[in-house]
Amino acid sequence: MKKLLVVLLALMMVLSLAACGQKAEPAATESEPAEEAFQSSILFCGSTSLYPIMSSLASSFTSKYEKWSDVDASFPDANVSIYVAPGGSGVGVSAAVDGTADFGMLARAIKDSEKEALGENYSEYIVARDALTVSVNASNPICGLMDDMSADLIRQIFAGEISTWDQVDASLPAEAINVYIRDLSGGAYEVFQKAIMGDSQVTDAATQSASMTELATNIAGDPWGIGYAGFGAYNKANANGQVLSAMKVDGVEANEANIISGEYKVQRPVMFVTGDPISPSEQAFIDYIFSETGYDVVVANGYIPAFNK
Repeated sequence: MKKLLVVLLALMMVLSLAACGQKAEPAATESEPAEEAFQSSILFCGSTSLYPIMSSLASSFTSKYEKWSDVDASFPDANVSIYVAPGGSGVGVSAAVDGTADFGMLARAIKDSEKEALGENYSEYIVARDALTVSVNASNPICGLMDDMSADLIRQIFAGEISTWDQVDASLPAEAINVYIRDLSGGAYEVFQKAIMGDSQVTDAATQSASMTELATNIAGDPWGIGYAGFGAYNKANANGQVLSAMKVDGVEANEANIISGEYKVQRPVMFVTGDPISPSEQAFIDYIFSETGYDVVVANGYIPAFNK
């Protein structure tokens, strides 16, 4: 019942936010100025790739600790409230900059301009390593012909310069290539643009997806589709029976070793950032994120943990 209540409260808060546009503030009393009030509510906003990890950890943390005094005896007897709202990496950074969220979630490297906007108290926490797999439906006959694509071939496909499968290989049918991408606010779009597209633009005919889970599902449901499913989403889709096949990029496979070494070029950090000093309650939850429990949740979501167990 308590877990259901927490979920319902989180849903109510998310529905009341306009793209993470309202931050829950700690209550102050006459004897306790607002700036010294204990922070009982924490809000994360942004990347849909990090969202399932943080949502799971927020749920398990609030199930384990009902009151902040249960976390630390020096904390007050206030209800633990941790909210996680998806919206894309760009939205997450903006929310952290303007103070409408405590932490912005990103699935890409942060830009120097964003770091500067967050100010001198900027801090970042890398939770996982991810990559963008160039994936097709496993039933696509191309899987029997090749398992590797050059970066330039991928660029031509996603730019719409190559628009049918027989242009990739003459033995394939002249079926239209259906391109699937993340929406333009997602960190994946920027990562793919930088690593593969360069000065070329993704075709306007591409179908945008609101999350990595949706993107992987779209590819899995289209025998003539291709898209850049995140490594975590790719692994979860295959584990759930939505079979995808990932192409090597310039001969390099998207696997854990190649992602960690940096040899696989289409990769990104999955992290959260803030421009505010870390409060005691925030630090307690951050410690939980980077605990053995957090490690297991990262793995369960198909990602590579960026910290040791």
